[in-house]
Amino acid sequence: MKKSIFKTLNIAVFSIAALMLTNCGSDDPIIIPAPSSLVVENLNSGIMSGNLDEDFTLNSNQIYNLNSSFIIESGATLTIPAGTRIQAINGGVEVFIAVLKGGKINVQGTSSNPVFMSSASGNAGDWGGLTICGDATTTAGVNAEAEVGGFIYGGTNDTDNSGSISYLVIKGTGAQINTESQYNGVSLYAVGSGTTINNVAVINGKDDGIEFFGGTVSVSNLFLENNADDSIDWTEGWNGTVDNAYISHTLSGFSTVFEGDKVNGNPKFNNITAISTVGGTALQFKLESGATITGLSLTGYDTSIDMKNDGPLANVIIDGAAADPSLSYTSTATVTAADFSWVNSSVSITTLPLQGTIASKVTLDASIKYVLKSSYIVKSGGELVIPAGTKIEVEAGGTDVYIAVLKGGKIDVQGTATEPVVMSSVDSNPGDWGGLTICGDATTTAGVDAEAEVGGFIYGGTNDADSSGAIKYLVIKGTGAQINTESQYNGVSFYAVGSGTTVENVSVINGKDDGVEFFGGTVSVTNIYLENNADDSVDWTEGWNGKVTNTYISHTLDGFSTAFEGDKINNNPQFENLTAISTVGGTALQFKLESGATINNIWLEGYDDNIDMKNEGPLENVIIDGVAASTTADYKTGTKVDISTWTWKSAGL
Repeated sequence: MKKSIFKTLNIAVFSIAALMLTNCGSDDPIIIPAPSSLVVENLNSGIMSGNLDEDFTLNSNQIYNLNSSFIIESGATLTIPAGTRIQAINGGVEVFIAVLKGGKINVQGTSSNPVFMSSASGNAGDWGGLTICGDATTTAGVNAEAEVGGFIYGGTNDTDNSGSISYLVIKGTGAQINTESQYNGVSLYAVGSGTTINNVAVINGKDDGIEFFGGTVSVSNLFLENNADDSIDWTEGWNGTVDNAYISHTLSGFSTVFEGDKVNGNPKFNNITAISTVGGTALQFKLESGATITGLSLTGYDTSIDMKNDGPLANVIIDGAAADPSLSYTSTATVTAADFSWVNSSVSITTLPLQGTIASKVTLDASIKYVLKSSYIVKSGGELVIPAGTKIEVEAGGTDVYIAVLKGGKIDVQGTATEPVVMSSVDSNPGDWGGLTICGDATTTAGVDAEAEVGGFIYGGTNDADSSGAIKYLVIKGTGAQINTESQYNGVSFYAVGSGTTVENVSVINGKDDGVEFFGGTVSVTNIYLENNADDSVDWTEGWNGKVTNTYISHTLDGFSTAFEGDKINNNPQFENLTAISTVGGTALQFKLESGATINNIWLEGYDDNIDMKNEGPLENVIIDGVAASTTADYKTGTKVDISTWTWKSAGL
């Protein structure tokens, strides 16, 4: 909530009408609160209105109508049993619940019977929300005046107790105070650590979900959905802890997941999951603000860290290290919506954006359709796990859209024959996106820490047994975006990938450049299907010396380059069971410079040229079924690779 000049007197509106006097110097009415006995009488009738100055327990069998402000005075306690429902009228700023300094509220909801406070529609801005004022410390000082209601808060008792809240659902808050300010779902003004708050949901707030103004109170198990300003906001040196929060944004235009402001009281956040289907900013820190965060998982945000006033990143510690705005912090979630089964949320997230940079283990959810909007990069130490059946829909964004696993990172594609993993643009048109690039630490003639033509990524080392993870049953379509006049992305690019990497059952269809290309390395592949890749179906260079077992290549569109292209030094890669069939002629196997290979069980069909030694390299470098290659041989002597059981190969989104 932002700065406000709004102040309200203690207001009570009753069915019998309060006495109203007019100040001779003003046209504004002064409303005199009714006696407490009338407040209690109204409560017994299901009406919440006025100032409560004695202890009272609501009736869970009664639906209460919050018709105006309801204020719990110092010395009074309001107890709300499990299952109680409070319905706020759409009264904007005049309808709210406030607990004054010295007062208490005890919300006694349970997982099976939470307490509800909501307008009838639950629409954002319908009413004011819940405000609690305490006696703990705040940088605003002792007996500061709140921007909400002009209430007094703040003192010297950091263990102050304003009651307890358990299993509370609040909807439709954030009424507009003025052009700058709205109410929050829950506002905690200098609330002390003696106050217990756990299992709270704030849904459809027009301003913040929850805001801490100083104080020491801690909160556990927060569910915050579509709060239009900040989901969690703090200022004035709050230094409590939030354990376990699930935050979701499916409506555009919100401000942030977190907003910290002013003095850094170093609050703690443990196990925070935030998901956006509409981009936006995740964590924003103003001035000197900061926090210590562990177990952070952000998905779908355009900006992960925003130091609004260029405050020190060292003030924000995430999983033991200073915040890094270049990371997307898309870690595996430790908190999920399923942990909040007691919240009756109408939002079901079935699609999520995939973008950013990760440096830890991230496991996707096969029940979610992911949309790759830009680059998604797995840095050293990171691991991307993609379960069987996961669909990644790729926006047709050309070279800006790709997945890359950097040297030291890993990918684990866990597809099966019945549930392959699919990465494809909607129309699967050649050149729609960049494809998958994996960089490893194996040897390459390009040397150690060479720079890839794709993305300038670093690859190459001395560990031929290096592992970049595993790929099983992966279908890729529509790759090969144009980098420049000379280069395009491949379906899969293997840069110095080591033999410890498992690659089997891969299909690349409709690539504008190569299907797969090996830049050095020692990785091997089993069962690869390559259909209508416009340059080379299989390309290798820089001394790759792995093995491919069971290759099936299909060309039905003319203009392609080759089925195979080997280039530069011959480290004699092996091919066992090769079938390549063209209905449009063209060249089958091309070898440049000194390149070569050993091929067993070959079947070539429909090509104009079966063997092309591009730079007149020695045919002896190419051994086919035990003898040197021949430019005149038919090469229909082998047995075709049987793909009748490869039903996974053409799976779509």
